[in-house]
Parts: sequence; C-alpha cells; structure tokens
Amino acid sequence: MNEQPVVLAVEGITKRFGAVTALNDVSLELRAGEVLGLIGDNGAGKSTMVGVMSGALRPDEGTVSVDGVERSFANPAEARAVGIETVFQNLALVPTLNIAENVFLRREQYGPGMLGKTFHRMHKSAMRREVREGFERFGVTLPPVRTKVSALSGGQRQAVAITRAVLWGSHIVIMDEPAAALGVKQTELVLSLVERLKAHGVAIVFISHNMQHVLRVADRIAVFRLGRKVADIDVHDQTTGAHLVGLMTGAA
Repeated sequence: MNEQPVVLAVEGITKRFGAVTALNDVSLELRAGEVLGLIGDNGAGKSTMVGVMSGALRPDEGTVSVDGVERSFANPAEARAVGIETVFQNLALVPTLNIAENVFLRREQYGPGMLGKTFHRMHKSAMRREVREGFERFGVTLPPVRTKVSALSGGQRQAVAITRAVLWGSHIVIMDEPAAALGVKQTELVLSLVERLKAHGVAIVFISHNMQHVLRVADRIAVFRLGRKVADIDVHDQTTGAHLVGLMTGAA
C-alpha cells in the first residue's frame, strides 16, 4: 500500500454543460509516486475530469486540492504553477526547433555574462547541458539534443514532452492517451518512462483506452461510466482487462 502523501485530491466534482451532467459527484486522490489509471468509454467523463484537474475547466461543485491546499484554477497556467502538467496526445512541441529548444521553450536562459543577458542572447550550451543531465537522470535515451523534433518518432516526441514537464518541477503529470497511435517499440519507450518517473516520486494520472497499458503501469484504476466513478481498484487485486471492460459498460 502506498503510504506517500496525497498530492492531488478532487472531492465531489460535478460539471454540467447545459442540460448534460458530464461529471456527477466524483472524488479521486493521487499519491506521490503513484500511477492512477483513468478509464471509461467515450462520453464517460474522462476528458472533463482532465479539464478540471488541469485548470482548463471550472467545476460547478466540488474542490481540487494540491499538496493539501484547496485550489481554484482560472486557467492551465495556474495549475502548472502549483506543479500540475498535462501532456496531451497532440503534443505542444515545435517541429522546427530541436529537442533542447523545445524543452526550454518560453523558459530560455540568457548569457553568459551581463552582455548575454542584456542583449537576450540565448545560452544554448547551458540549456543543452541541462537537458542532457535531465534525460540521464530519468533514464531517457534519445537522439542528441540538437536533433530537430521533426526527425523524432512519435514515442520519442512523447518522451520529450513528458520529460519536459517533470524537468520544470511538475510533480503531478496528467497523460492523456500518451501511447495512442504508436507502434510497439515506441509504446514501450513511453510506458518504460512512466515506470521510471514513478520511481522518482512523480505522481501520474494515466488516461488510456488500452487496458493492457493501464494494467501494466497503474497502481490503481478509476473506472468512469456516464459521468460517475463506478470503481476504484487496486491493480494488485488480480484485476483483468475483461473485468475492467465489464465495469466500463455496466456488464460487471
């Protein structure tokens, strides 16, 4: 059992869009170094929950707490400021920039010395060094950091986006379908990275339609159906993909 502190808690979340209740009194908690799988059929409420946790949506009822402090996010930037980063399937990477430039996008370092800072001359060597050290720390094997993102595979791009989130201090990472549309080798790259980040104490919400991916990396799985959380399962309790599908569809 994970005895680490709760880093993210949502309690009694309800979100309506007109006459449609997308989330109905949903509560979740996530601990440091834990992977929480989030599964459900289309329209189950997963994307709405991601929006609430990431600051993109304001709930109509309920609370979101980070590290024990209740928060009310006006936008995703406020969520990022307290350590929540969301990595979407359509990555926010610039293909024409290299790996290091993407990691430092909007966080560029200037220098060396006063002249460099005064004239906003990017300290590219320092930026590349920090990126290499960060990738080494998390066991990420990628092409040289000067490689353009356009030359990377889908899995490598996901690895850059995920590692960037953690390098900038995010201790809670929400991954929305991180291995969708990836081949076997690239999927392995992403799943292995999730496992390594967990070992570094990063807390992860992992949303996927692939039951085998969820069963591999998750410690617990929250099952959504028709806007409600219908199950919160410890993966170590001999859970199967068939059982999860039954819970998602109402057959179990």
